[in-house]
Amino acid sequence: MNNNKITYTIALIFIVIAFTSSCKKPDPKPSPSNKGKLNLSMNIYWDNAPLQYDTLMYINAAGNHYLVNEVQFFISEVTIYKAGKAKVLNGWQKEHYFDSNISTTMQWPFADDIEVGTYDSLSFTFGFSNADNVSFMFVNPPESQMFWPEYLGGGYHYMKLNGKWRLPSGDLAGSDFHLGRGQIRDAAGDITGFVDNSFRVSLSNSAFTISSDATTNVPLIMDVKEWFENPNIIDLNVIGGAIMEVQSTQILAKENGWDVFRVK
Repeated sequence: MNNNKITYTIALIFIVIAFTSSCKKPDPKPSPSNKGKLNLSMNIYWDNAPLQYDTLMYINAAGNHYLVNEVQFFISEVTIYKAGKAKVLNGWQKEHYFDSNISTTMQWPFADDIEVGTYDSLSFTFGFSNADNVSFMFVNPPESQMFWPEYLGGGYHYMKLNGKWRLPSGDLAGSDFHLGRGQIRDAAGDITGFVDNSFRVSLSNSAFTISSDATTNVPLIMDVKEWFENPNIIDLNVIGGAIMEVQSTQILAKENGWDVFRVK
């Protein structure tokens, strides 16, 4: 075969390849899935406005002048409901830590692929259920710094609400409003048992829709003001600055927790 024929053959091959490529049908667009994602975003408020930290501008229902330094807490076992069926999200990691000092913690994107559709509501546990509140399950900060002392029942704080209030004398005192396991004591004050102070929060007006291949955000509010009222007015001048070992106050806070959270 002479050089002209070789050149002609090669050119013909390239023409055929180019023509074949140009006639190739484009790949069809992938069909949308029937799954989407859910994210919870947490906002800290006092009444109807975002909380301002380190300023003595708040007055609770008992008349205490109060400031907040930081808010740190866990919620767990987030459950969504649709047509009477319940689904617990993130079964492999049921809890999430929120910290007002760490902005990235204020989002909880769930790993679950959730079927598209409208869901009726959602609920969660404030803190941990008794079975899930296990000592030493967190080895790294900041979660590990939420440990609850072993002699008080072990596990972890449900919440640290740290602040200060003005005493009747005019001085400021520290308020460590810390919630977690409670203690049962005998007449001598010795600990004889422990109390699970966690509770379920069922959010009204929390319907949401999951769309195909998209993330739905549900914005929540924790209203710090509500920890101190409804149904129990909590007076810091009466309960003092530390409540970790005072089950009578822990139960008052637990009873007030029913409306601390709401959908923004």
